[in-house]
Amino acid sequence: MPSSPTLVAVAHGSRDPRSAATVAALLEQVRAARPGTPTRLAFLDLNAPVVGQVLESVAAAGETHAVVVPLLLGSAFHARVDLPALLAGAATRHPRLRLTQAEVFGADPRLLELLHERVRTAYTERGWDTEPERLGIVLAAVGSSSTIANRQTGRLALGFADRTGIPTEVCFATAEPTLAQASARVRARGADRLLVAPWFLAPGLLTDRLRDQDPLLPHAGVLAPDPALADIVWDRYDNALARAYPLSA
Repeated sequence: MPSSPTLVAVAHGSRDPRSAATVAALLEQVRAARPGTPTRLAFLDLNAPVVGQVLESVAAAGETHAVVVPLLLGSAFHARVDLPALLAGAATRHPRLRLTQAEVFGADPRLLELLHERVRTAYTERGWDTEPERLGIVLAAVGSSSTIANRQTGRLALGFADRTGIPTEVCFATAEPTLAQASARVRARGADRLLVAPWFLAPGLLTDRLRDQDPLLPHAGVLAPDPALADIVWDRYDNALARAYPLSA
């Protein structure tokens, strides 16, 4: 197997500059973990450089292989359709450049632990950790046009509740159930100290939208940047390489 193919980390992109800044900070952690591996950042939309531009640059540099790691929490339209189409187009233009798409972050146990850490920090800051029986969590995600993807996020909320022992309901920024609906469900289960746990890598317009829907509800921090995320990025990279260069029998 060739040594150290380029890692191209692909983020969603946002009109909110906080999002790109957060992703860039995460990529600094990724680079610091393996400084010997070329690492580039690309965006699907709304920020530069976009995926096509970065792959053109990789090919122009004479590199022969890139592993594309989606910085995405779920396997929805962007991961299943948009990104593969972009890679297929680049492969057609540059047949000498091998492109391997890695898996999304998904419901990695380390992400759940990171989310739990954000929740614990938010509760402790408010002094709520002394009465856990009063606590409730609304796990807030983007939402998808895919019912399957939304159900997967719902199962994530159930798994998080099992981990924490705290009543948890899911809401979406772009679909139902809404924050108001999920909050009502948590309160109906006896919780009166609610916290929104963002299932988002970075702050942006959608996290602001959720805050605006109920300004009195406190929010935990987003997931990135964090060294645990950098570790997951490299795990996805390594797993993709293992698929691209399977050991011979």
